Formats: sequence, structure tokens, C-alpha cells
Amino acid sequence: MTGEEPESGPKPLSVLLYSDDVDTRASVRSALGRRVAADLPPVEWTEVATRPALIDQVDGGDFDVLILDGEAQPAGGLGMCKQLKDEKYECPPILVLTGRPQDAWLATWSRADAAVPHPLDPRDLAEAVATLARRRRAS
Repeated sequence: MTGEEPESGPKPLSVLLYSDDVDTRASVRSALGRRVAADLPPVEWTEVATRPALIDQVDGGDFDVLILDGEAQPAGGLGMCKQLKDEKYECPPILVLTGRPQDAWLATWSRADAAVPHPLDPRDLAEAVATLARRRRAS
């Protein structure tokens, strides 16, 4: 025996959350809860607040979904989404949080896989994350 316990159950749903605002990160975690859908495993969160940390995590991690705050400063989530989609081979699906519903065109420009506007609707957010996670896990 090596002393390590074998893993049981499905791999957690790995979500990376990028925002420079601690309150935004808390509201996203609260809106999603521990599980985004009954058919998906519990969420395992990785949170980052800076552009360098985001790049490092995406380069070194295997995430099911990235959630990027479009209002983050100084590097907004929409611009970071575009950069990741342009530069990262097999980039995980990205959900961007937009400042308002009218900013959906910016999400399209950034090549985001989904967008949810502020104020966050927990059902819309959970549905979008679950859809992206199912798609990622099926591929």
C-alpha cells in the first residue's frame, strides 16, 4: 500500500473563474453553488484575479469551463477570451460575464462560447456552464 486512497466517483467539474473583483467571484460561486446540474459532478473552483495568473492556469491546467469577467481590470475578460481562443490549442469553452445584455455582440467578437449578463441570473448561469461542461466532457 502506498498510503494513497484510490479516487472514487467522477472527476470534479473543473472551473476557472477570472475576475479582479472579489465580490464578483463570490457572486458567481454563490449563483452556481456546489453543483451546476444533477448529471454533473460537484464543482472544483480555481480563482484568479490577474492576467498573468489566468494565462499560467490555462497553460498548466485541464479545465472543463473558463468563466471570465468582461468587466475585469486592467485586462477585461472579453479581450482575454479572444486572446485565449486565438493562442491556446484546444482552448476550454469560455463563458464571459458581460456588463449588460446589449454587450452580447462583444462576446461574439471575443469568440466566447457563451455569455451571461450582469446582474447574474443563477439559472441562466448554471444552464450555460452545464451546457459548456457537457459539451467539453463529451468530446
